[in-house]
Amino acid sequence: MSLRQFEYALAVAEEGSVTAAAELLHVAQPSVSQQIRALERELGVELFARTPTGLVPTVVGRAFLREAEAAVSAARRARATARAGADELVGELTVAVQMGFGTRQLPGALGALRRRFPRLEVTVFEEPSSAEMERLGRRGTLDLALMAVCERSPADAHHLGDEEFVVVLGAGHRLLATDRVELRDLDGEPWVRFDRDSALDGVLLDVLLENGLTPTTVARVSQTATAVRWAAHGLGVTLIPASAVPHGHEHLARPVSPPVSQPVIAVVRHAAGPAETALLELLRQETWSEPFFAPPPGLIPAIGTPGIRPGR
Repeated sequence: MSLRQFEYALAVAEEGSVTAAAELLHVAQPSVSQQIRALERELGVELFARTPTGLVPTVVGRAFLREAEAAVSAARRARATARAGADELVGELTVAVQMGFGTRQLPGALGALRRRFPRLEVTVFEEPSSAEMERLGRRGTLDLALMAVCERSPADAHHLGDEEFVVVLGAGHRLLATDRVELRDLDGEPWVRFDRDSALDGVLLDVLLENGLTPTTVARVSQTATAVRWAAHGLGVTLIPASAVPHGHEHLARPVSPPVSQPVIAVVRHAAGPAETALLELLRQETWSEPFFAPPPGLIPAIGTPGIRPGR
């Protein structure tokens, strides 16, 4: 077996046909077909089944492809490390971020990384599920994960800072007249919540229970921007990291009392290379614990107009 055969098999699985895989890889179609047949003969199994919609991996094929993906990723990282010079870094970097965390900080760090190493290819996955983050980590496909602290956080995780949480209210809500919302004043409010296995919903549920509030759930969403939009239109209130408040909605967000914050960590793969190390250092340089300031009442814009966040 060769690394090229692994790459061909992964391309066929991604594209669903040998022809499309050959176009993706910029090679002749017969070459792909021959390599896949040779790989199946060597393994003694059928990796793909032909269906009316194209080629799909078999049960054995799916298991093989998971390991092939890890092997290809490891090989690319090894090449990148070997070819890294003082002023140049090439290869691929795969990052996963837990939904809602590092919304402001990660783009800044990635932008600085790309300017420093323009030939480095970076892929970012936003995952709402803690279980999915763990699965990606176990597969060996992640170079760096940005996430909230949890019970299963690795001991060697790097603490970057804390994300302050704010409540987002509907336009015209009575509590917008306050600079900070007392959590007890949210008793009886309907809530726009997140997927049950997400870190954000875990934080929200803990906060409500710790303050003796029984949540009335009106909706569950998978994106912070959706939660904010729905809250803005009066469907319910929601609780998200301050950095995740979309531009134009800052006037609807308020810090809460008692304050709510969540430590954010970065987890890098074992034997991290120069790309992961560089991104980690750039993330450390970002501001994580900046307090959220609601705009003064006289500066609160009408819904649909840009919001104001003093000092930003």
